[in-house]
Amino acid sequence: MNVSVIPPARNQRHLRRWTASSVVALTALLSGCGGPAGSPSVAGGEPVAGGVLDVSISAEPGCLDGHGISATQQQFLGRLIYDNVVTLDENGEIAPYLAESWDVSEDGRTYTFRLRQGVTFSDGSPWNAEVLRQNFEHMRDPATKSPLAAAYIAPYVDGTVIDEYTFEAHLAHPYTPFLYTLAQSWLGMTSGKAISESPETLCQKPIGTGPFTVADYRPGQSISYTKRDGYDWAPEWLDGDGEALLDGVEVTLVSEPVIRHQSLVSGQYDLTENLPPQNAAAVQADPDFTYENLPRTGSPYVLGFNLGRAPFDDLAVRQAFAAAVDTQAVTRSLGFGTYTPIDSFLSKESKYYDPSVEGVLTHDPERAARLLDEAGWTGRDDEGFRTKDGKRLTVEVPTVESSTPSPLLVQLQGEVRRVGFDLRIVQLPQAQLTELRYAGDYDALAGVWHTNTTDVLFIRYHSSEITGERIGQNSSYVNDPELDALLSTAREADDGPAAAEAYANAQHRLLDLVPGVPLYENPSQFAYANTLHDVAVDTSHPVPVLTYAWKAE
Repeated sequence: MNVSVIPPARNQRHLRRWTASSVVALTALLSGCGGPAGSPSVAGGEPVAGGVLDVSISAEPGCLDGHGISATQQQFLGRLIYDNVVTLDENGEIAPYLAESWDVSEDGRTYTFRLRQGVTFSDGSPWNAEVLRQNFEHMRDPATKSPLAAAYIAPYVDGTVIDEYTFEAHLAHPYTPFLYTLAQSWLGMTSGKAISESPETLCQKPIGTGPFTVADYRPGQSISYTKRDGYDWAPEWLDGDGEALLDGVEVTLVSEPVIRHQSLVSGQYDLTENLPPQNAAAVQADPDFTYENLPRTGSPYVLGFNLGRAPFDDLAVRQAFAAAVDTQAVTRSLGFGTYTPIDSFLSKESKYYDPSVEGVLTHDPERAARLLDEAGWTGRDDEGFRTKDGKRLTVEVPTVESSTPSPLLVQLQGEVRRVGFDLRIVQLPQAQLTELRYAGDYDALAGVWHTNTTDVLFIRYHSSEITGERIGQNSSYVNDPELDALLSTAREADDGPAAAEAYANAQHRLLDLVPGVPLYENPSQFAYANTLHDVAVDTSHPVPVLTYAWKAE
């Protein structure tokens, strides 16, 4: 017997539509934990069709095939050209999108999707059950080199096309996060025709069913989008019908934070997807602009240790490093009051976050010193760094090369030097950094992982997610049977008490293992001119959605 399953709401805040006159208290925003929930909304007048929106972004993904990247910018850019099988509504509940309905078998291993009819891709090809099958295969095809989508659908075994608009997905085991992952921007649906005939072109010329199409893509420079004629299948939570109102969107890479801010306030751009935190107060105080600061669910910013090699194969060294870092001071310095410090491995906005984990990882330099003494790092060299058996306590952290070293790593370098760690920042070209990452050739890596499901803990810390045949995201090389069992139980449990208990226990187990140093929540900070109206906010990712946004004349 099949039963329809609609998971209950998450605890993340959502808003159906923001207008340019949305008001959020400055004190809440600058604390880093403020959100738009309950904010008053004043209508911006009658919508005006036409015009091109100019947007600046801080980084460019290098590829527009969402299945083949994990770039943060895909959260925003993907919504311009792709649609998803399902969506999360304004309350965080799974809702119809390109699938009108679905059933889940009693054993949780078979999902039967009934797909929306009449949807087409921008190349004119149809959306149907066979195309959904092709998309699943493309996500996990080794040639796609998927760093994210493949992991999200890892339990998927195969599928059966029942008829033109009915698809049956078979999973290896119950996997409650499955529907949540299908709502994420990286798992948007791509043309089956393009997948079968020219998959190598999808990075440069992606083909989706979304409200805009890619007119011109210049990697490292800009992306031009044009309104899609005939679009008429936006999700209900967007509260709009038919084609987009804007004629197009021009996206330009502006990597320098100062220039990104100046070009926004000067009117060169209408919106920036990553406003520098040091400019937040100024933009918030300017009546011509709207500034939003929203926490992302998933993993916060963490300096993750490599537990597979020295020195972080020693728990005492990991504990000492964590105790040496004053996360409150680091957060204040980096975020200019807009970041929220955190001392756990799961965002507080995530479903099943357990508040009882707070207060375990605390700043305690004296404890850090004792732990290093107990671990045998009792010597000191002529520069004051700890030594053991004549070897300095060195931690090498690779990062992408830049004109200036990572401010985060510089801050951490100073924090841990006080107790004797020699943290060395190694700047490398992106390609070389990626090679080191996949080879596990590093001592620690700074990173973050946003997803709309608490299954982020499995993706980041289950031993099956250590890179092998498939690119995995367990970059800390955590291999703990107890944690594995908890995370497997959690992802197979129905939403409810059993999942909550398993996830809570997993969060506490991570505190025992100390696979890194949690630092601060992962913020989505963007701003736009108040000539722009009806900017929606994604229900899976707290980024702007422009489907029915419009510019006042």
